[in-house]
Amino acid sequence: MAARIFGKLLIYWRIRNMEEIRIWCENSGSYEKVAMGTTLNEVAERICPTVDGGNGCALPVLAALVDNKLKSLDYKIINPHNVRFVGYDHPDGRRTYIRSLCFVLQNVVREMYPSKVLAIDYSLPSGLYCEIREVEPMEDGRPKVYYVTDDELEKIEARMHEIVAADLPFRKVMMSLSECEKLYSANNQIQKVNLHKSIGRFNYNVYFLDGKADTFYGPLTPSTGVLTTFNIMGFNDGFCLQYPMDGDPGKVLPMKRQSKLATALKEHSDWCSVMGVRGVGMLNSKVRDGSIVDLINLSEALHERKYADIADQIYERRGSVKIVFIAGPSSSGKTSTSKRLAIQCRILGLNPKVIELDNYFVDRERTPRDEKGEYDFEALNAMDLDLLGRQLNELLEGKEVEIPRFDFREGRQLFEGNMMQLHEKDILIMEGIHALNPAMIPGVDPSKVFRVYASALTSLSIDENNNISTSDNRMLRRMVRDNRTRGVVPEDTIMRWQSVRRGENRNIFPFQENADAVFNSAHIFELPVLKYYAEPLLRRISPSSPAYTEAARMLKFLDYIVALSPSEIAAIPPTSILREFIDGQTL
Repeated sequence: MAARIFGKLLIYWRIRNMEEIRIWCENSGSYEKVAMGTTLNEVAERICPTVDGGNGCALPVLAALVDNKLKSLDYKIINPHNVRFVGYDHPDGRRTYIRSLCFVLQNVVREMYPSKVLAIDYSLPSGLYCEIREVEPMEDGRPKVYYVTDDELEKIEARMHEIVAADLPFRKVMMSLSECEKLYSANNQIQKVNLHKSIGRFNYNVYFLDGKADTFYGPLTPSTGVLTTFNIMGFNDGFCLQYPMDGDPGKVLPMKRQSKLATALKEHSDWCSVMGVRGVGMLNSKVRDGSIVDLINLSEALHERKYADIADQIYERRGSVKIVFIAGPSSSGKTSTSKRLAIQCRILGLNPKVIELDNYFVDRERTPRDEKGEYDFEALNAMDLDLLGRQLNELLEGKEVEIPRFDFREGRQLFEGNMMQLHEKDILIMEGIHALNPAMIPGVDPSKVFRVYASALTSLSIDENNNISTSDNRMLRRMVRDNRTRGVVPEDTIMRWQSVRRGENRNIFPFQENADAVFNSAHIFELPVLKYYAEPLLRRISPSSPAYTEAARMLKFLDYIVALSPSEIAAIPPTSILREFIDGQTL
């Protein structure tokens, strides 16, 4: 206590005496002297008004990394620091932009529809899916949506542009829990009230824009003036808030109306509501009151029902379909999905056989290389497409073929006498990243193939206007699994994740609408499980690590979630898809 008081007195003395502080600015590559108490915004205006976005593009500064920790530009410098100013070219800059844009949208909706509430529900390939909802839900717990017309959407967008043009400042204020509860209750933001209660802190940061308040779990831009690029498009029951493209911040993301993906996300969102879990606050309450095991059982039953439904679809087409392809992004649980689906097919009298598409890699010397000259194992031509297509057609004709095994150590295909033939009730199940790409098997009759897209499409939100990234959810899954099974340190998972995402954007996401069925592998209870395993791993990452910025962001996110206890985790059945990541699976 005495040391803390002395530290505060020292800071006060330094400010009074305007002691100069030296900071290292990564953008300029030099040390800079600033007066004690100077804000990052003042420093940026003086030495780094823009950042290099590549291709000669100068981008406005949106936030800063201070000793690898994300800070808003109103942060005051009172100690020496390493500072890097970031713009839209940086993931944290993009998140800062999007959060700020969401606040502008929130203000406009509150202004135009004071008796309703904005819900920023989940991410779409083209932006954020939003709905304007009535305060009271329907009898079954699902939200009652107010359907906005195209004319109303034009007015919302026009009003947002007015607020951006006015360059209004965002202001942050520390408020007590009771003050926050009154504020958000008056705004009809019940999820936000529940979240704050479930966390149980005494004080919270609240942002204000033009006199209206809200909470966003990360920094905002200094003002609205930088938020010039966005668009609003009607989508399903609500609308899509489109923000700038990564790599071209002057243009919004292209509109992709991927109905199958959107349907799966909407279904999960409605199911969360029906289960009484319309946000993390309600999920936390179920953990704290001891009713989480019931939710685990219901969520597992939903998965079983979905597996059975997909198996039924395959069975109905048994006269033609002999091959099932399963694809999905990293850590979606594709392996568990293929095994559970195989069990359901066996129940119906089918005899599933599994072949790993990885066995069809070309020999190492034939593997294509990327722009850096490194082997590109995710490229479509890294697979022996001629052999794959020929063997599939031979199997469909009833012939016996010798399935290869790929030796990853030697980098070549081996033929070791593994023979296979498809009989009347046999069905072939294959899983791989290119499984939804028709170019993988151009010479195979498409009527013989049933395609499944598996992904962890969580629609659970932190609160009304802060959605949870499906990518973050999958990264936590991968971190826990790879540390347990391969000894991969969490830093490596974080540092490789952007490369993983680039591969998914190139090889998986463009083909997800080719699926005959979508399996959503997300569990409503999984974040409290993943927190139990991932939080200790993230806390090992040193502040000097390049992965620390992302680790700190993930830890801040997990702070809003109450973890399950070991006895509650034990209630997760051994066939659960989550067991693929946390151990204990018996499939």
